[in-house]
Amino acid sequence: MSHFYDCITDFIFVEQEPQKSDIIFVPGGNYPEAARHAGELYLKGYAPYVLPSGRYSILDGKFGSGQFATEWEYLRSILLQSGVPDSAILKEDQATYTYENAIYSARRVKEEGLTVRRAILCCQAFHARRCLMYYQEQFPETEFLVCPVVTKGISRENWYCSENGIDTVLGEMERCGGQFHEIMRNYMDEKPGKWGN
Repeated sequence: MSHFYDCITDFIFVEQEPQKSDIIFVPGGNYPEAARHAGELYLKGYAPYVLPSGRYSILDGKFGSGQFATEWEYLRSILLQSGVPDSAILKEDQATYTYENAIYSARRVKEEGLTVRRAILCCQAFHARRCLMYYQEQFPETEFLVCPVVTKGISRENWYCSENGIDTVLGEMERCGGQFHEIMRNYMDEKPGKWGN
């Protein structure tokens, strides 16, 4: 049975099966699930490196836990607990929002001299589309495989069943439109031929 909101579900909740990749990206956050999943994928041999990213949320101005100064430190601790060796965990601890996660991760990869032909992106399920768009924009030559985790009880199967789920997912829809104006305008200015006359 199809529903009028199925197109929203398919757009927001991007998910693919993991494949052998060059790196696993973990956009910043104060939740452990994505880093744990990244650790599982690393231990299964899907990639030789994991790059968690994050300083703290720009909205908060600090990281919430007194034990860790940054999201990166927190995510690194989760990866280490999951069995990922420290030598496989790259560092990016400056980003304060999702686009910066992608920007600074791209810089870090360049500093390491890594070639990223294929990458796994471990993020929250309801955040998958926006993460993917930002990372694709920063890594235009890279094939991305989104391997998300369900957080806050919000999944593709149930987001439309609660007020919080509806607000969260439709908020992501709004951000996917609202946050890309400048990126698209810059892209149009740099590559006018792609847009016709």
